[in-house]
Amino acid sequence: MTPWNLLALPPLPEELLRKMLAPLGERVSVRAPAARDRDALLTALAGAEIVLGDWTGELTLDARAVAAAPRLAFLQQPSVGVDGHDLAALAAAGVPVANTAGVSATAVAEWCLAAALALSRKLAEADAAVRAGEWPQQALRPAELRGREVGVVGYGPIGVACAGLFRALGCEVSYWTRTPRDEPGYRDLDALLGSSDVVVVAIALSEETRGLVDPRRLRPGALLVNAARGGVVDQEGLVAALREGRLGGAALDVFDTEPLPAGDPLRELPGVLLSPHVAGVTSEATGRLLTATLDNLAAALDGRPVAHVVNGVSPIIRRKFADSPVL
Repeated sequence: MTPWNLLALPPLPEELLRKMLAPLGERVSVRAPAARDRDALLTALAGAEIVLGDWTGELTLDARAVAAAPRLAFLQQPSVGVDGHDLAALAAAGVPVANTAGVSATAVAEWCLAAALALSRKLAEADAAVRAGEWPQQALRPAELRGREVGVVGYGPIGVACAGLFRALGCEVSYWTRTPRDEPGYRDLDALLGSSDVVVVAIALSEETRGLVDPRRLRPGALLVNAARGGVVDQEGLVAALREGRLGGAALDVFDTEPLPAGDPLRELPGVLLSPHVAGVTSEATGRLLTATLDNLAAALDGRPVAHVVNGVSPIIRRKFADSPVL
């Protein structure tokens, strides 16, 4: 059988991409775009049958890109987030899009707990003070997390893992998800935001969730932890709430624009813990991601259902042209 034409978009050298995908054997012919720009992507898509997505979100498939890929049968995104891809256009073209749901849940949940502890115990402020020659034992006024009310926005694998860790620490945990649930712990979003001492944001970005969390709706003194996407939290509202002293602090692993631009007020505001979108980047999570990606690609080649399709298309991958050439 003619090898499947696999277009690999991650920002890695092509030789390294070939080594990473070597377990798939001669069933695929691996290529990368000639350059990391839009024109090169559109050119490379012309012969692509399978696309391995770019986890940075730099190269994504919008409606124009989908139209430029008549042979495309499957898009495997090597991350949980699929924002940037036009899921509706891909569905209309009969192209299933799969992510790697769950592989980073432990890593992200641990970051959320660590960030909440750092904010509550004033670790960054204490470190800076001691380095500056100060000894503010009485001025910092840290607090314990045990017994605090924690509200988790989003209850997928990451939200569930977050809830487990905070409960183990002795916190009272409630959650909100887009599908209402008749079970203990589920709360209306407004009630959750208005009563939680710590709000953890762990929900996927979509048009439905963009700007979902306005920090000005949080109770005074609350801590905000965002490990979802920058767009889920109203960043202008966050800056306003911090400047007004409404929040006790914020820990952010994600931002509207990444990297965070020079001159962004979040760089200067006190009580803000900044992180370069690394909550899910651990060696363990990376290993799980690679395994999940290779397993799904192998399933596609074998004619078995692929896992974690997010755009409602059949999980059985079928070649669009039986005589597809390797371009």
